[in-house]
Amino acid sequence: MEWLGLQLFADLPAGGQIILDCRHNLFLVLLAYAVACAGCFATLDMAERQSHCENRLARRQWRLLGACCLAGGIWAMHFIGMLAFQAPLDIRYDAPLTALSLLIALLAAWLAMNSLNRSDMRLRHYLQTALFIGLGISVMHYTGMAALQTGARQYYQTELLLASIALAVASSLIALLMARHFRSGSGGLHLLMKHGACLLMGAGIVATHLTGMAAMTLVIPDASAMQLPIADNAPQLALTIAFITLLISGSSISAALADKKLQSKEHDLRRVNVLLSQLDQARASLQQAAHYDALTTLVNRRGFNQLFAERLSEHAAQGSMLAVMFLDIDHFKRINDSLGHAAGDELLKVIAGHIKAATRSHDLVARFGGDEFCIVTPLNSHDEARHLAQRIMLRMKEPIELGGRRMVMTTSIGISVFPDDGLTGEELLKNADLALYQSKACGRNSLHFFDNRLKARATLELQLEEELREALFEERGLCVYYQPIYDLRSAKVAKLEALVRWQHPQHGLLGPDRFIGIAEANGLIADLDLWVLRRACSDLAWLNQHGYSDLKVTVNCSALTLGREELANEVEMALFQAGVEARHLELEVTENALMGDIQHTVSLLKRIRAQGVALSIDDFGTGYSSLAYLKRLPLDVLKIERSFVVDVPGVQKDCEIVQAIIAMAHTLHLKVVTEGVETVEQQAFLAAHGCDFLQGYLLSRPVPIVALRAALQRLDQQHGVFTPCCDTSRPGSPDPFPDTPGYHAGASAVPQGH
Repeated sequence: MEWLGLQLFADLPAGGQIILDCRHNLFLVLLAYAVACAGCFATLDMAERQSHCENRLARRQWRLLGACCLAGGIWAMHFIGMLAFQAPLDIRYDAPLTALSLLIALLAAWLAMNSLNRSDMRLRHYLQTALFIGLGISVMHYTGMAALQTGARQYYQTELLLASIALAVASSLIALLMARHFRSGSGGLHLLMKHGACLLMGAGIVATHLTGMAAMTLVIPDASAMQLPIADNAPQLALTIAFITLLISGSSISAALADKKLQSKEHDLRRVNVLLSQLDQARASLQQAAHYDALTTLVNRRGFNQLFAERLSEHAAQGSMLAVMFLDIDHFKRINDSLGHAAGDELLKVIAGHIKAATRSHDLVARFGGDEFCIVTPLNSHDEARHLAQRIMLRMKEPIELGGRRMVMTTSIGISVFPDDGLTGEELLKNADLALYQSKACGRNSLHFFDNRLKARATLELQLEEELREALFEERGLCVYYQPIYDLRSAKVAKLEALVRWQHPQHGLLGPDRFIGIAEANGLIADLDLWVLRRACSDLAWLNQHGYSDLKVTVNCSALTLGREELANEVEMALFQAGVEARHLELEVTENALMGDIQHTVSLLKRIRAQGVALSIDDFGTGYSSLAYLKRLPLDVLKIERSFVVDVPGVQKDCEIVQAIIAMAHTLHLKVVTEGVETVEQQAFLAAHGCDFLQGYLLSRPVPIVALRAALQRLDQQHGVFTPCCDTSRPGSPDPFPDTPGYHAGASAVPQGH
């Protein structure tokens, strides 16, 4: 078959002269190999830049430059390889065919670079592309051979011709795989492997060319004259082509290297930008965590302090008013105790939503922790703050579904106003907290504005707390007064109620209404109760030594003390240290104190009663008054609170109530003591209806131990015929410690009926 003057797949002719003296210039062959390797290396760099480039136009430019490098390397290797061919003939080259061979090389190289641009390449894609590229290289090679003009005809052996085409296809497949593999990666090992791949690819291309050259046989026809070579300028031409090709490849490699560095810097800058963005996000997250509550998303205490300071500064500059509201959820602890902390958290979210919905967009709402919230709102008058607080309280009363239950919560609110109630944030918050404390003290579910009396009271309570602690632990100023309890049947004083007093160095003699609440709030009440118990047992031992061996002493026990497991041991130790028998001691507890943990209370009282100590329930009728509880408690005595007898016998309903209580107590085998007896008529009524013991001003006021023996002698001498005691101007005269809710005239170590 003849193609462009080449005899392909044809046998040698019978006539003609075969040129046998054909050889290759080894230097030019090695130069061709170097050019091919340089072209392959440049092509791999272009493929790498193409795969890493994000811009579509830039990717196309790298693809075109890569195709030029690959085509230039292959074509220059082929042309230098032909220049390396030496034969005893005059060799010339056809320019159009030479240019055509270059175009064919460019087409094959463009096809190769396009295949490397595909994101998904399967084996069949590699095989198809390698076949097309290999055939393109073969066509380029034989087109270039057709451009070789020597005056002889070129015959090609079929086996070697097919072998050259196979080598071209195989070289193309290997080149595709390597270029695909080496288009990503970095490091010294990657570069070393890349150089090795270039050497292998260059060897494949050179082997394809030399195999094609080996397949060629030059035959001079019989009718043609042999033209000898005139001049040999092949080395100079080969060096020129090699220089141009290497310059192009080197420039491309340099451009690729520069672009790689620039892209690396861009990636570094992007990475820095990403890190800066992540840092900003982390800073924002930290800012959110530092200044906002994670549960309710409201501002937390730290964020509130910052924003509050800013708003306070603005309003101070404008001379406008600002309200600070403290909110506390009433009885929130019961939710955590009964339904668990998870339910409590859900409730706080709902409550935070209610508060936010009731406030305005420019109001500052914060959660300080637990169930404490704070609101800062601008206002023109106190009424605006009151209306906002009332709106919040009304919104809070909306039913809430929680844990399968429908519940209604209430809130207590304290309000302070800038600048009337303070000029600094700390002062305003403290005053709002004092107002909140007042709301709680008034039964909760209410609001109060701060006034200076609250501050004065708080200052006084703080001072009294410090001084009470010193008085208790240094045993300085505290004393016990005793009020006689008269036995109507024996017509003698049978008991003494121990009542604590505090001889304050500045304020004089203080009743329990002034300091018991402070003791309870600051954890001193248990120590105070124990001190009274020990002092009462000691005083009783002294009385026993002076002829009063049948007297009992009753000591009040607070709710907090009653909850202590060690109370039974403390009672036993106090009796032992004073040398007093247990039958001479009686502990008084109130109804409300008994209703905490009823099972624990019953167990503890049974242990105390087993020692021989009597037990009485004080202020009966003012607390729960549950007969179901009363019958379970190991009691000996029931005390009727003074409010039931104050109008006896003048008011029929009060008389009936007292009679019913006495009858009920006797039915339960309990003795009855009536407190607050101040008139002879009350004494006569109670004696007529079976009351066992009397206590009140008609008999005696509470007196210190030094005046007690005189009071006892006076009572024993009256033989049941009483006149008002000597320390009162008339029955019912004002007491130094007047009644307050939860207290009576002779208060003890607890606020309920002491």
